[in-house]
Amino acid sequence: VTGLLLAIAVGAPLGLLLARLPRLRVAFEDYIMMLYATPMVALIPFILSLLGFGFTPKALVVFLFAVFPVLYNTVEGARSIRPELVEVARAFRSNEWELWRDVMIPYTLPFTMTGIRQAIARGLVGMVAAEFFLSPSGLGQMIMMGSQNFDTAGMLAAILVIVLIGVALMDFGRYLENRFAAWRGYTR
Repeated sequence: VTGLLLAIAVGAPLGLLLARLPRLRVAFEDYIMMLYATPMVALIPFILSLLGFGFTPKALVVFLFAVFPVLYNTVEGARSIRPELVEVARAFRSNEWELWRDVMIPYTLPFTMTGIRQAIARGLVGMVAAEFFLSPSGLGQMIMMGSQNFDTAGMLAAILVIVLIGVALMDFGRYLENRFAAWRGYTR
């Protein structure tokens, strides 16, 4: 949960900044794309050697899996704001804060919520992958131990629990999306 919350706390504001400040976007877009294209599972051994076992490396793995959907959906949402909306806000003498509060954030919110739903799914994958490598216990470790001991029933039980957690989290993400972004008509 910590890695996911951190991904939202970093991805959404950074996405708004990248969309609002073209020079910043141009300066960092290639690096962000490079990180997004990196198979995050490949970074887990590096994170292990850097941070060892424990809570922090697992949270970092979940963060890396989850931050990019939030970031990119927020950027695309903010970049899709019609220029006329900004012009109208400026005509009414909106300062920068009012522009963000009244135009940027509300218009971008449905896109960000979609990114959060995607981040929930990717974060779950990151959590399981992190448990494979970084945890002496947990569902990922149960799957690994079941695989090594040919315990098919144990593996399937852990996989079923992960599936149920994933379904519950996706339903929660859909609830949040409908709660905070349904007014735009972009959600089901």
